Amino acid sequence: MKTNFIFLKGVALIVILMGADLAHAQQAPIQYYRPNDKNGINIFESSKEEAEAFDGLKVRVGGDFAMQFQGLSQSNTAGNLSELGSDFNLPSANLNLDVQLYDGMRMHLRTYLSSAHHNEAWIKGGYMQMDKLNFIKEGFLENIMQYTTITIGLDEFNYGDAHFRRSDNARALYNPFIGNYIMDSFSTEAFGEITVQNNGLLVVLGVTNGKLNQNVTLSSNSDNKPSFFGKVGYDKQLNDDLRVRLTGSWYTNQGTSTGTWLYGGDRAGSRYYKVMNVPADPNATPPVAAQASDFDGRFNARFTKLTAIQVNPFIKFKGLEFFGIYEVAGGGNEFTTPTVDKEGSFTQIAGELLYRFGSTDQFYLGGRYNTISGKMRESATEDMKINRLNFGGGWFLTKNVLTKVEYVKQNYEGNAWTGSNARFLGGEFKGISIEAVIAF
Repeated sequence: MKTNFIFLKGVALIVILMGADLAHAQQAPIQYYRPNDKNGINIFESSKEEAEAFDGLKVRVGGDFAMQFQGLSQSNTAGNLSELGSDFNLPSANLNLDVQLYDGMRMHLRTYLSSAHHNEAWIKGGYMQMDKLNFIKEGFLENIMQYTTITIGLDEFNYGDAHFRRSDNARALYNPFIGNYIMDSFSTEAFGEITVQNNGLLVVLGVTNGKLNQNVTLSSNSDNKPSFFGKVGYDKQLNDDLRVRLTGSWYTNQGTSTGTWLYGGDRAGSRYYKVMNVPADPNATPPVAAQASDFDGRFNARFTKLTAIQVNPFIKFKGLEFFGIYEVAGGGNEFTTPTVDKEGSFTQIAGELLYRFGSTDQFYLGGRYNTISGKMRESATEDMKINRLNFGGGWFLTKNVLTKVEYVKQNYEGNAWTGSNARFLGGEFKGISIEAVIAF
């Protein structure tokens, strides 16, 4: 009976979307820009091809909207998790401003209008991207800049390829599923990076200040260090049917008060609402305080002196595409109390297989498997493990409107879930979710 109710509500959501008339204003052309619609799928770094000629200052106003119908159930060994119902989540929304400032120079700014973690509007971040240096002198270093992109701002930086396929609050059009990866490598920090692309070869070098929350105040325990990151890879359309991409990325920060945000920088919150939350019970003996986070469903070890490496293969043959992650993240901080110990490491593996079909590839079906395992400290005797399986599909009603449906199952394995993590012992959530997305 419950499954039928979920299905009927999901159908109603799809019908609402099909009946919606999305009005399109003529958008200003922006150079070296990833389209915020179906045309932007499987674009990673912005291309060096000059698809648009400069025609003065242009402002493009865009937005993203996402709403989910969630029908999940959950359990753990202690039996103390909140009971989840089947209903709509709080919708999320973004406001995007893209400005062509000069020939080869553009600005991007994104504001979260609402999210799972913040229901008020606040600026996520922004950056300036330079693909030409004509503002210095016409044709200045053009032999170098035809291959080079310079990006400066306070926004997400280019570590790994997974951040190109994730949901950024309401911008969920690029993500074929509803949730992001378990170890979600995404942070918004003050950064600068240089990207070089030539005949399929790719090199990225960059630096951030290692801080999610910006301030200039130092304390007695401040140990601020910059974060350094980079990427090397190859991305080539070998023929009309086959595209191959393989990249390797690295990130390191050796400060104990910076660099802890690589897997915890998304302040929008997890897409799976209220999972693994323990409600407060003031009548218990002793009283039980609420144990809840808007980010449950993901995992962040919050290592200090963090070093991470991510390898991403991507293969697209006609309508079939595969994207993968192999990632190792380890901490380097040592502790002397009560005994000498050191931060541990975690490994993340993910594989995503999709098949896109239809006259305009407007439909897709696929699955994703994602697992992590590792230790918070080297002295730990057992690994912490999380496994997630997704099956689902989507339908692009137009290039700006997408409806997704998925089945998700996530479980927490092993006996290492103790202390502040005890609520995850024997934990599991599973069920069906439907998401409606609009992006322009």
